[in-house]
Amino acid sequence: MFRTRLVSGIVLLALALILVITGGPILAVCVCAVSIIGMYELYRVFGLERSQPANLSYLICVFYYGNLYFGWLRETMMIVMIYLILLLAVYVFSYPKYKADQIMKVFFGLFYVAFCLSFIYQTRSMAGGGSYLVWLIFLCSWGCDTCAYAVGVLIGKHKMAPVLSPKKSIEGAVGGVLGSALLTGIYSYILRQTLSFDAREILLLSMTAAVGALISMVGDLAASAIKRNYGIKDYGKLIPGHGGILDRFDSVIITAPIVFYLLSNLMR
Repeated sequence: MFRTRLVSGIVLLALALILVITGGPILAVCVCAVSIIGMYELYRVFGLERSQPANLSYLICVFYYGNLYFGWLRETMMIVMIYLILLLAVYVFSYPKYKADQIMKVFFGLFYVAFCLSFIYQTRSMAGGGSYLVWLIFLCSWGCDTCAYAVGVLIGKHKMAPVLSPKKSIEGAVGGVLGSALLTGIYSYILRQTLSFDAREILLLSMTAAVGALISMVGDLAASAIKRNYGIKDYGKLIPGHGGILDRFDSVIITAPIVFYLLSNLMR
């Protein structure tokens, strides 16, 4: 099991490196595909993966990513409103086939998975070093996971969420946050000449990573809570040893938009 997980992790990291470095339409298409798979996994948990509302959401996801690349509409909120109106139309004209809570779950799925993951592409496309700064998302999420696990195994004693995730400790969480900040500081220092960073900017990026790491843990625990609510172990089996897309990207999902907006303000 460990060997399978390790090999899958290496392959996943290699693919992430290739896609993020390449950027452009290839990255947009791939993040869109990952989003649709993630939405499908979540909708399957809700028992709605092949429903009319879900099919509409898949189409809107494709339109949303197309808009990010081609810029058909300036305001993202317009897409949200169009989606909401169409989703309510499906609800109304197929009544009583779907319940209100099912429509809300479908709406949540598009926003939670597709909209949030899109900030990987949006960060990569940022002017002034987006191709380098996008890695902060992964340093905050996957870096935090790795450091938190290592510190938790070594000195973890106090449970952070004993009912939801008994293996996670407060010591591990602190290690994850500090580890992410340290990794980002080292990464920023290495790139200081390429991106013209001074000591203040390196410190600000490290602080951004610390905030992102805290939020990544919320994302991880939130995904776990949904699984517990519905009595499942994994969202899927797409990635051997890791589960589904949502099992691997649970911490990235809400870290990506936070890092994007923090960077947008810090790097002005």
